[in-house]
Amino acid sequence: MTNYVIDLFSRSIGGGRVRPENPCEDDGLPGPPKAKAVKRAGVEIPLEPAAPDRPARKESISLSGVFRSYANSNGSRTPALQNIDLEIEQGEFVCIVGPSGCGKSTLLHLLAGLDRPTTGCVTVDGAIVTGPGTDRILLFQELGLFPWLTVRQNVEFGMKMSGMPRQERTDRARFFLRMVHLSHFEDHYIHQLSGGMKQRVALARSLTLKPKILLMDEPFAALDAQTRDLLHDELERVWKETSPTIVFVTHNVREAVRLGDRVLLMSFRPGRIKKEFEIDLQRPRHVEDSDVAQLSKEILGQLREEIDRSFNAEYSREEKR
Repeated sequence: MTNYVIDLFSRSIGGGRVRPENPCEDDGLPGPPKAKAVKRAGVEIPLEPAAPDRPARKESISLSGVFRSYANSNGSRTPALQNIDLEIEQGEFVCIVGPSGCGKSTLLHLLAGLDRPTTGCVTVDGAIVTGPGTDRILLFQELGLFPWLTVRQNVEFGMKMSGMPRQERTDRARFFLRMVHLSHFEDHYIHQLSGGMKQRVALARSLTLKPKILLMDEPFAALDAQTRDLLHDELERVWKETSPTIVFVTHNVREAVRLGDRVLLMSFRPGRIKKEFEIDLQRPRHVEDSDVAQLSKEILGQLREEIDRSFNAEYSREEKR
């Protein structure tokens, strides 16, 4: 975890990721010349530009035909993801649910640049993802905070690594600590904080880099229900104020409906996007709301089908031994 954080900030000094030649783009070969005008009765009439097929979308993330499999010690391969086609718009909040082992975290690692697809393309703003970059920040359950640094020094770490002047990074760190309501704890050490406070320190540190995309892998799973509810409110408020794209993995269906613009349900391994649920409920929402509970029940019914498939697959594997 610590190595990932240091590597990510080190890349920021060199300007982030390097964009290679994009195999998903057109080949660039010249096609037939496009007519700019036609002649009718000897008179040249300019052609109007063709109307687009659909309104332009601000796509932040695109996955096209993504497969991911891993080699086993016996020479076979285990498929983790299969035929993932997904587009996520800029500023969208997308939650992903699915049974354990269906590839949710693998999908986040592909987006973060910590892994590469076996086949297919993963792009952010049209550029192929080839490695970690400061435009994409991944928050784990284990937060990667440095226990020998104070809260403010943790938040400043990435900016310090990038060479930002001391006063500027201090001002920015204090701005985001105020945003997550930790101003009074800037000189405390990490072991002096609660679990929820540590989560907010990690969030503030991520926001100082002004990422376009926040990737969150079950960040609230280890917290008690009361703290988790408070952090739902905090995360939603920060999202509205800073407008990043958020991809949020969770096992908690109500949490997904509470937070997301969309909820993606993944199937049992190999993971596919089984169904998308548009969440049209008015914000702010709460997990106790009747509408949230009703939609969660619908999603959970389909999720249980995939959980049953995973159990049956495990039982049949045990019987064959």
